[in-house]
Amino acid sequence: MNRKEFLLQMGIGVGAAALLTCVGACTKTTTTPTGPSVDFTLDLTSSANSALLARGGYIYQQGVIVAYTTTGNYVALAQACTHEGFTIQYQSQNDTFYCPAHGSDFADSGSVNNGPASVGLKSYTVTRSGNTLHIKG
Repeated sequence: MNRKEFLLQMGIGVGAAALLTCVGACTKTTTTPTGPSVDFTLDLTSSANSALLARGGYIYQQGVIVAYTTTGNYVALAQACTHEGFTIQYQSQNDTFYCPAHGSDFADSGSVNNGPASVGLKSYTVTRSGNTLHIKG
């Protein structure tokens, strides 16, 4: 084997390795929303939960953001953005959940409205009974 053949084969080998690394890194590993498994109750008469008495208010509890939307519904989603794990916020003026770190925007169902996040937020069941909210999922 001469020098030219050797360099050609080395170049092809290095190129193939680089291509496989890039393809492997660029594939999605999951499309399923993730978040903590929870089962807790919030007392709406408690001062710690008073933000949930006014539409547009929200609190964080056990890795979950619980919001009283401007449409009058209680919503609970995983509080960590699926892009890089930053804490999301509820934006009442848009009735959406927003990650201030990179601009991802989520619907109250947890689905992605705008990236860079490509995976939605885990959504939890919220049941209201009198002055109590039960969050489970």
